[in-house]
Amino acid sequence: MPFPPTVAEALASLSLDKETRARIHRINFRDAGHGFDTFGMHPSFVAFGASVLGPMYDKYFRTISHGAEHIPDTGATILAANHSGNLPIDGAMLWVDVLRKTEPPRVARPIADHFVPALPFIGTAFARGGMVGGSRGNARSLLEAGELLMIFPEGVPGITKPFSERYKLQTFRVGHAELAIRHSAQVVPVGIVGGEEQMPALLASRRLGKLVGVPILPIPAVPIPLPVRYHLYYGEPIRLDLDYRPEQGDDPSVVREAANRVQAAVDALIQQGLAERNGVFG
Repeated sequence: MPFPPTVAEALASLSLDKETRARIHRINFRDAGHGFDTFGMHPSFVAFGASVLGPMYDKYFRTISHGAEHIPDTGATILAANHSGNLPIDGAMLWVDVLRKTEPPRVARPIADHFVPALPFIGTAFARGGMVGGSRGNARSLLEAGELLMIFPEGVPGITKPFSERYKLQTFRVGHAELAIRHSAQVVPVGIVGGEEQMPALLASRRLGKLVGVPILPIPAVPIPLPVRYHLYYGEPIRLDLDYRPEQGDDPSVVREAANRVQAAVDALIQQGLAERNGVFG
């Protein structure tokens, strides 16, 4: 970001009261010696992000959260969620929800595809709020420190799939399962309902994506996201760390089996959310 933490704090104070900002400053933050943590996060920027995203969460998408008590208070944890909507608004709403619903407050550290940190301005802005590049070493460091990771195992195919395939999960990558097994992390499945309808795509172009530095660029049917209502469903933690030994993270059949278990849990939460919601905007 082109401004220091003091400015971020001042901007956050315009819409967040002192008590809320003080609560955010209780997040797990380890200064790496230069004012930020190893990956560039700072509590003042987390507060600034909360102030910017709060109105979207409260007023525009009117987010409803179910089962946040399943998020462990402490310890290595992976949130594994479905991904959709052409823009990563689902991740932003999940980030706000976790920050608000956990006590002590936790920051969900999004694990981004390799191209995201390299995006001008956006990469730095996201890092200030907790995002990290999706390398195995980064994820290992965070889990060993007892952090909470946010992973979308569908990856780019989930966020760019055609509208006709909404809420049909793409095959989960296995990285989250391998990490959970190797580093004794709990996996909390998350089903996100609403994002699929926020910005239907007419088509997706790999050629245009290359021009702007992303793998594929969706061409939306609407100029801005629609004011759908977001529903976030958290499931009970899946204890892969108890069901498998750490060395089984080397076995492709084991990690695929574990990833399939997580995918089935996420799909069940999505189906619950679709059955319970009162229309796309309700």
